[in-house]
Amino acid sequence: MWKWLLIVIIIVPTAEIYGFNLVAGRIGGGNTFLLTLVTSVMGMLIMRFEGRKVLEDSRARMNSGQIPGRSLVDGLCVFIGGILLIIPGFLTDIIGFTMAFPLTRPFYRILILKWLERKIKKGNITIHRR
Repeated sequence: MWKWLLIVIIIVPTAEIYGFNLVAGRIGGGNTFLLTLVTSVMGMLIMRFEGRKVLEDSRARMNSGQIPGRSLVDGLCVFIGGILLIIPGFLTDIIGFTMAFPLTRPFYRILILKWLERKIKKGNITIHRR
């Protein structure tokens, strides 16, 4: 837990500042700011569009009597990806785009499912059935 907190609080902002300086040195400060705003708006739009598709897929699966497991994990990926796109920074934007984009989302889906499986095996997550 502390390792992840250290990464989020120290390493990610440091990498983002380095990325801002690198991009600003190549295209200028104003263009870097505009690019950051554009990616934030795109993040909101992608989150809205892809989130709507995931919700429709989940509803269709539930209406047909199936469990929407994959759809829920896809929804989680779209939500996290959208949040990462809204946060200013190029590293978080790259990760956010790949999480929200349907062709690269399966990589994150596999990681999330493996993480959930480990948590269930350790007993940190309990599943109750009716």
